[in-house]
Amino acid sequence: MGRYILLRLAGLAGVLIIVSLITFCLMHLIPGGPYDEEKMPLSEEAKANILRSYGLDKPLWQQYVLYVGNALRFEFGYSYQSPGETVTQLIARVWTVSLQLGALTLAVAIPLGLGLGILAASHRNSWLDNLVTLLATAGIVLPTFVIGILLILLFSNTLHWLPTGGWEGPSTWIMPVTAYALGPAGIIARYTRTSVIEGIGTDYVRTARAKGLSERAIMWRHVLRNAAIPILTIAGPLVPDLLTGSIFIETIFRIPGLGSYFVTSVFQRDYPMIMTLALLAALVVSLAYLSTDLLYLMIDPRIRLAS
Repeated sequence: MGRYILLRLAGLAGVLIIVSLITFCLMHLIPGGPYDEEKMPLSEEAKANILRSYGLDKPLWQQYVLYVGNALRFEFGYSYQSPGETVTQLIARVWTVSLQLGALTLAVAIPLGLGLGILAASHRNSWLDNLVTLLATAGIVLPTFVIGILLILLFSNTLHWLPTGGWEGPSTWIMPVTAYALGPAGIIARYTRTSVIEGIGTDYVRTARAKGLSERAIMWRHVLRNAAIPILTIAGPLVPDLLTGSIFIETIFRIPGLGSYFVTSVFQRDYPMIMTLALLAALVVSLAYLSTDLLYLMIDPRIRLAS
């Protein structure tokens, strides 16, 4: 187990290097820079001093090497859009909001998706199954920004029940969490339904029924335990997506999280912020996949790590 985890972490280091290199190249291939004349008219002397202070006057290969060297010491530089604040300080401040949004979304999406999937599988081919399938498909197909706009039009502009945006309290959490959770809940519901239906038709379930076990006991002790692997496979990658912020949700509802700052960083060519956010996303996703693989071992003892 320990050797397997070390090998995966070594592979993670390689992934981070590749992500950093690709992100760095893409940033500098895009026309424009953080201190172009149309964005910030400056004298040549002032512009040269700023470029020198941020190391932007050096060759690109040297800029990349310097960034990687500093990143290994957990020094990611200063944000161009917030000069008095380091990238680490800025991310620590705004990621708290994205983590709150993601945690609330997971708290809604996972139980809702599991419940709807089990309900649909238990009433297969009934009107209830068709209704759950329709709702799950709608949650998957409709983009989050469409759902968010519809919620604002209904509950803010028409009914005047909820504020249009912000992140100040429970009343501002309802619409963004709802819009953000419907897609993952629909995905989990569809996979849960399929996995539970497959489990219900197996021989060990028929044997359990023949022994006189109740349907509730069969569902919880046998069906869901064996259906957990495919559900975990699809639910695991959803966790880092939800915890690293949503560009659309945070922009539409004016939530000051990682997603909205990533948008402004791209427009303002905030190179240190873009690089660090890309590495952070790659790190969280990779750790989520590693955690998912380790959870397989806990759920199903028949799974063994390859030598």
